Amino acid sequence: MTLTIGFIGAGNMASALVGGLLARGHHASQLALADSQISQLHAFGEQGIFTSTDNAEVVKKADILVLAVKPQVMAEVLKPLAPLVQAKQPIIISIAAGIPVASISRWLGGDLAIVRAMPNTPALVQSGATGLFASPQVNSQQRQQAETILNAVGLTLWVEEESLIDSVTAVSGSGPAYFFYVMEAMIHAGCQLGLDEKTARALTLQTALGAAQMAITADVSPAELRRRVTSPGGTTERAIATFDAAAMKETFQHALTACAARGQELAELLGKQE
Repeated sequence: MTLTIGFIGAGNMASALVGGLLARGHHASQLALADSQISQLHAFGEQGIFTSTDNAEVVKKADILVLAVKPQVMAEVLKPLAPLVQAKQPIIISIAAGIPVASISRWLGGDLAIVRAMPNTPALVQSGATGLFASPQVNSQQRQQAETILNAVGLTLWVEEESLIDSVTAVSGSGPAYFFYVMEAMIHAGCQLGLDEKTARALTLQTALGAAQMAITADVSPAELRRRVTSPGGTTERAIATFDAAAMKETFQHALTACAARGQELAELLGKQE
């Protein structure tokens, strides 16, 4: 059976998913996108994908419906679609941050198979990491279908409690910003040490790429990899000792805890929309 995947919202993340699906052999005729801005749809239409500024037209076609609109407008977008969604009974995949499954279900009339996804921006270059949570109505086949869609842009992992989506947000959803922050700091420090900006940037980015690749392919933990390049009495040890003196691990713990807490606050705030 051929399933049609419909997208409500045609922004960057929807574009990344569509690109990933097409690259993996999904046919354009099995995709449909809706967006209120016609300019967002032009490139998709040129690829033979059905597009519309009317969300209802996409819902009518969709066996799997991906919600890719901004969290702040989710309620007003979904409520008019409830009768159609109830009639069609598609699998719902939400990639909107901070919107609980219960709220999506309420806005769409209840008792639906809903998967809540927390992707991150490296999905835009098919290197994403996505946490997934399924409502009780989602069966094993539907879980696999949702996983296949998000796998098109990177790694997917399931969590069995919805509250853990906030933890996923803290680690991977917001995580790219932490690494960009470290890169920014290293480039600045390299310039302060006399390197020109271009050289400091190239060395920092290649080092980040290489370290990540080593950590992904190694059969030991990042902690062990760090120990292996930290010779006693050497230069790296001096740098690590400086980080430890500044309580960097504790700072990261505080930062990620704050991030998760904000996710919970947003879920409560956005989910209360009527």
